[in-house]
Amino acid sequence: MTRKIRMGMVGGGDGAFIGDVHRMAARLDGKVELVCGAFSSNASRSATFGRSLGLEETRCYPDFNTMFTIEAALPSESRMEFVAIVTPNHLHFPIAKDALESGFHVLSDKPATLTLNEALSLKSIIENTGKRYGLTHTYLGYPMIKQAQALVKQGRLGKITKVLAEYQQGWLADKGAETGKQASWRLDPSRAGVSCCMGDIGVHAANLMENVSGLKVTQLCSDLATTVEGRQLDDDGTVLLRFDNGARGTLLASQVATGEENNLTLRVYGEKASLSWQQQEPNSLWLKFNDQPAQCFRTGVGQLDESAQRFTRTPAGHPEGYLEAFANIYSQFAEALLGDTPMSSPGIDDAIRGMAFIENAVAASRSNQKWHPFIISQSPLHNEENI
Repeated sequence: MTRKIRMGMVGGGDGAFIGDVHRMAARLDGKVELVCGAFSSNASRSATFGRSLGLEETRCYPDFNTMFTIEAALPSESRMEFVAIVTPNHLHFPIAKDALESGFHVLSDKPATLTLNEALSLKSIIENTGKRYGLTHTYLGYPMIKQAQALVKQGRLGKITKVLAEYQQGWLADKGAETGKQASWRLDPSRAGVSCCMGDIGVHAANLMENVSGLKVTQLCSDLATTVEGRQLDDDGTVLLRFDNGARGTLLASQVATGEENNLTLRVYGEKASLSWQQQEPNSLWLKFNDQPAQCFRTGVGQLDESAQRFTRTPAGHPEGYLEAFANIYSQFAEALLGDTPMSSPGIDDAIRGMAFIENAVAASRSNQKWHPFIISQSPLHNEENI
């Protein structure tokens, strides 16, 4: 490491939760420096907020188009090198497209785009420009998730037979929550897309299921619900899954599970053993058997897989959590840019499968048919029989 990667940001202004998270994660390892931004659709608010972050006034831009044009004309040693996209979903694609075609790498919040077809178009743009694209699937940044992946790859579980994921939140159980900034756009189809719950948190669970098990979803059966009266998008859902090795899976996601905070749980069952991990207790990973005592892996304790050790920051017993996991994604992305090495963080293929999961789940839920193929080459919502 001889220098910091220069980052710009679109979105994430005053009152935006995820913007602060991205900035903290980017700073944590000292590999990334925020040098410019277009933080609000209001030019005055964008400038005021950018100055509050210590940025030069001339690099607090009124919109992303202006930012990319001016930054591209700056000397190579001072212009931004990648942009972090932390806006509502409907802006992800146009910002990413403009950034890539202007010569900048992209690290985007999930889901990658508003639609699957946009994600497929984005892959072509990435291939044509030769620029890097990353996606902040935060939970892949936890050390114990890396350990879980390693145990599966080592064959410790045997053939995978079942994968279960639950992602339960309760913050949208009260209709009054709809007036808040974070809820209003997530429940608006024009800004969130075809799904609220599956697009916001279900896609995280699906990504985790595939990345840890090493399997790919091939079929699904879906039941999405709008629990709170008057909402246009789902706030709860259950998806049954079939994987490419014949294993079965169940994904439960809800934002109306009263009393739940951010309760993401993953279980992977094999013929020899099973794994269990919970995001609210992220330093522990359980490996369980039928014929011997269960084993608990702990972050920072003993001989863990190299991938888990690399993501561990503090000695055993010093809890690491969401911000550290988020920072691991940023660190991987920065290392790839600095060393011109292959991407190890989530990328465009994760983006496409994520958007495919969202749209396939919605299409299947609208249909009376039980099982549906998992389509990734085009939007399943364009199929008349599913509407």
